[in-house]
Amino acid sequence: MNDFHVVIPARYASTRLPGKPLLDIAGKPMVVRVAERAKQAGASEIIIATDHQDIINVVEAHGFKAMMTEANHVSGTDRIAEVVEKLGLNDSEVIVNVQGDEPLIDPNLIVATALTLSASSIAVMSTACHLMPNEADWNNPNIVKVVLNKLNHALYFSRASIPFARDANDQILRLKQQVVYRHIGIYAYRAHFLKTFANMQVADIEHIESLEQLRVLYDGHQIAVTIASSCPAPGVDSLEDLVHVRKIFLSQSHE
Repeated sequence: MNDFHVVIPARYASTRLPGKPLLDIAGKPMVVRVAERAKQAGASEIIIATDHQDIINVVEAHGFKAMMTEANHVSGTDRIAEVVEKLGLNDSEVIVNVQGDEPLIDPNLIVATALTLSASSIAVMSTACHLMPNEADWNNPNIVKVVLNKLNHALYFSRASIPFARDANDQILRLKQQVVYRHIGIYAYRAHFLKTFANMQVADIEHIESLEQLRVLYDGHQIAVTIASSCPAPGVDSLEDLVHVRKIFLSQSHE
């Protein structure tokens, strides 16, 4: 499948890693590494959506397309909505939001997320998850969880330990291990919904949890979720993450 677009939001400012999209990973800026993964997925078009001219210069120097967007967007989805409006895409076009700090993202996951949306007649967007690997992650507020319905559509996303096991006995814990999913931060949308999203008010639950996808659920829409077979490669949220990802790239280059 290659009839989808990839837009990579790449905001220059970062509290923990200033200029994060431009940080070097084995000889190339991180945002370029992400774009290369999107290219491997076979996207028909790849655009880096940014708020900084230095990022545009670097992206174009490596042969990818970049677009300047406003600096004050609430979320990456809002930034992508601006790109879709400027491009004038047809309403049925599928756009995949690949995070700009995921230089190791699996190209197959990008394709799977696009296919999940294309296969649904009622979902306005899609995302991904995988089974929670351990108890510590379930209790970690920095890790987002998602609860699914029987259609593999999202019921809710939270930083809390959901679904909560009222009775912490072995039977409940075994059951929990079959229904606890860790959210993977990749999204696909149809162009017409992004136009709608841009005009939706930020929901209180979105603000409280700091999770933009809750705006979609709050407004009554459906989010289809693909279940990945394994835990995704690490992204870059901290200096420790950066060091780890650099080591992975270096080890791969010597294989």
